[in-house]
Amino acid sequence: MPAIPQPLRPDDDGGADAPVSAALAGYQAGTATAADVLAAMGEARLLVPVVALLTESEVGEHGLRQEKESEMALPKLVGKDGREAVLAFTGAEPMARWRADARPVQATAPQVCQAARHENASAVVVDVAGPVPFVIEGGMLQALATIEEARRDPSAVDRLVESLPGATVARVGESPRRWWSRRRRG
Repeated sequence: MPAIPQPLRPDDDGGADAPVSAALAGYQAGTATAADVLAAMGEARLLVPVVALLTESEVGEHGLRQEKESEMALPKLVGKDGREAVLAFTGAEPMARWRADARPVQATAPQVCQAARHENASAVVVDVAGPVPFVIEGGMLQALATIEEARRDPSAVDRLVESLPGATVARVGESPRRWWSRRRRG
């Protein structure tokens, strides 16, 4: 039986992290960059929505159709071009703005990006219904997902480097080889 993960913040009140909100507001105003937003998100708590999905129903004794079984599902957006995106929200209010019946699951940006990759989604859309929608896609989605994967499997970084032309990884302090040589003075 799968274990229920411990929340990132047991005392979470559902509010957005102030640095993330400020970075998103700056991004919308043109005074902050996408890199500023991603840096603010770092290890900030995001909320991923889960919704009930009816899997089986039956007709009750009064002739009305009623739920018999349901499962919790991770909803995805599908763009006009057919690409899919996983949703994340900075707080409970932006999530309720999108869908009031969604239930929040706490996650970091790298965890959400990893989930998007596992779902074969092309992007993560943060706060799709506002106040400031933000999209993580492409190489940044892949890099953030790799950060999460590398926590359990260090070879994930090597796989990322192999897939990105011109990328290199330096591991300092773990190799017996030296990056430079010392000359002895005689």
